[in-house]
Amino acid sequence: MSIQNVSAAIQRRLIFVLFLAQSIIGAGQILSFTFLPIVATALTGNERWAGVPATLTMLGRAVAAYPIGWLMDKVGRRLGLSTGYFISILGGLFCVAAINGNLFWLLCLGAAFNGVARSSGEQARFAAAEIMPPDRRAKAIGWIVLAGTVGALGTPFMTTPAGNLAEAYGFPRAAGPYLMAGILSLVASLVVFILLRPDPKQIGLAVAGQHGHKHATGPGRPLREIFSTTSVIVATIVLVVSQLIMTLIMVIMPLHMHHFAHPDSNITLALTAHTFGMFGLSNLTGWFIDHSSRHTMIVVGSLVLALSAMIAPLSPALFPVALALFLLGLGWNFCFIAGSSLLSDALAPEERGRAQGANEMVVAIAAGIGSLSSGSVFALGGIISVSIMGLAVSLGLALVAVWAMRQQGRVLASS
Repeated sequence: MSIQNVSAAIQRRLIFVLFLAQSIIGAGQILSFTFLPIVATALTGNERWAGVPATLTMLGRAVAAYPIGWLMDKVGRRLGLSTGYFISILGGLFCVAAINGNLFWLLCLGAAFNGVARSSGEQARFAAAEIMPPDRRAKAIGWIVLAGTVGALGTPFMTTPAGNLAEAYGFPRAAGPYLMAGILSLVASLVVFILLRPDPKQIGLAVAGQHGHKHATGPGRPLREIFSTTSVIVATIVLVVSQLIMTLIMVIMPLHMHHFAHPDSNITLALTAHTFGMFGLSNLTGWFIDHSSRHTMIVVGSLVLALSAMIAPLSPALFPVALALFLLGLGWNFCFIAGSSLLSDALAPEERGRAQGANEMVVAIAAGIGSLSSGSVFALGGIISVSIMGLAVSLGLALVAVWAMRQQGRVLASS
């Protein structure tokens, strides 16, 4: 199918389909991920194993990222995304069977399969970006990131119905979130498979042609060449480092609050502020990036991350902790959308799937490292040691962004 002219109506419809599917799959992922430590402890009788399934979800996300990207290059974004979402159905079913049969290893397998769906969901933003011209890509990415807020807001209303559904079919109530997650994964897969037409890859080729890019007949540049270019290197550093900082501080803050006897309601409020910072302003972030520059927003995001790290240890009271977590999410949001836009700009249509998949794999590994290392850093010196590390890395990221901005200025001046 050849597409010569891309209408705004087609672009809006495809963005809506991606937004809808991401909201649905996001709700399922949050629902299942939230209860993993509780279920793991119940199955093993030992809190030592509580974090294993969640770690395997991150591992599944990392392992699946490149294959999903490769698949999108081969068969298109529609089949690639719907396949990734469909695999999550198996993850939900495995978790239900694990709870029903008291099988911890099967829970771990299901958690890893759910990571595949998360990997697909993370790459949906690139499908949204490629159907837009360069000056509207960041806003398109912002819409898909915003879908995470819809999923997060919907999750609390699903917990009780999910438990009731599980009991109605003879399963333990604890299996409800995973049964519901499987159903949501099926719906998201069908939404993409049926409605994501024409394929964003075809639209991306047409948009690239309208902006002077000639479609290559081969698979594009090899990964080694792609990841040796300055823009791709900077984009990857931004996405990896901002994810590392965010995870490092975010994971440990509930424990920090627990040490100061905060009730669960306060911890929930602080994490809600963090979630809003991560997703709630994404559409506005994208607009600002499209009307300024990717590098400017990366510098601002890095400084916001640094400010969050500075505020975090100042007081254990609810407001400063919630403010620090909100700024942590907001700084990540700035860097994530700007870095994703920078990466999308640097890639030709025929090589986006593979390169973006490889990038997502590295980002997922960074998330795992941040999660696993946060406890060790916290044990060394409490929240102060975590904050010092977050501050140092944030300022380093800002310096990288300033250097990249100057490099871009020199290139523009010489052209």
